[in-house]
Amino acid sequence: MLIFRTKTLSINDKNLIFTTFRKLLPTIKLIIFAPMNFYDLFIKPYETYTSLQIAVEAVACIFGIISVYLSVKKNIWLYPTGIISTVLYVYILFNFGLLGDCMINIYYTVMSIYGWILWSKNSEDHIHVDVQKATRKDWFYSIILFAVSMILVTVIYYYKPFIDNNFSSDGISFGLYHLDWGNWLDVITTSVFLVGMWLMAKRRLESWYFWILGDVICVPMMLYKELGITSVQYLVFTFMAINGLTAWKKSLKQ
Repeated sequence: MLIFRTKTLSINDKNLIFTTFRKLLPTIKLIIFAPMNFYDLFIKPYETYTSLQIAVEAVACIFGIISVYLSVKKNIWLYPTGIISTVLYVYILFNFGLLGDCMINIYYTVMSIYGWILWSKNSEDHIHVDVQKATRKDWFYSIILFAVSMILVTVIYYYKPFIDNNFSSDGISFGLYHLDWGNWLDVITTSVFLVGMWLMAKRRLESWYFWILGDVICVPMMLYKELGITSVQYLVFTFMAINGLTAWKKSLKQ
């Protein structure tokens, strides 16, 4: 089992933690000091849900947290647990008629399978892997992936009325007119997470910067989509990602 020795955080790590906490502070205050808003954001949306829907989202959330924890430990089991989470979200989003978002989670699942294959080829004990820093070539491909993802996800949203109408063009019009700020944030975070997933599949330290950025954005975005449990999950993900960045930096110095 891989064991990390305790080490003092660097100034850059402390600044990153402080900046992230400052960005999350409004959300934390909202949760702690506004009970009426807490009810509206976390309880009221679930009043119309079935017990099965609530249970599935909770299980998806739990497996998502387990997956991030295993990624901090550089444990290859992060991928099967992560796939369980994304597949469950495919089920959730499909049943809510959010077919565009559903397709994006299928996209995440495929990327997880890709990462699982790469890690299995680079693990001596078939469980843990070594990490490296990103090269110029990695950054070049990351920029291309980000740009391509932005285009593809925007195209998905362009056809979203058609997709959400069970692939029927009756009574709908194509375009981006229906997008609100939450949808545009979804376009950005999907691209950010794709780069993060690709860099993690390549075992690159810098993948954590993309996870942190995407997680911070997703906290308010999931509240807006009335997925309170998932919003809390991303709040937990943010602090776990900071821990992951610190742990991977330590392992590089050993």
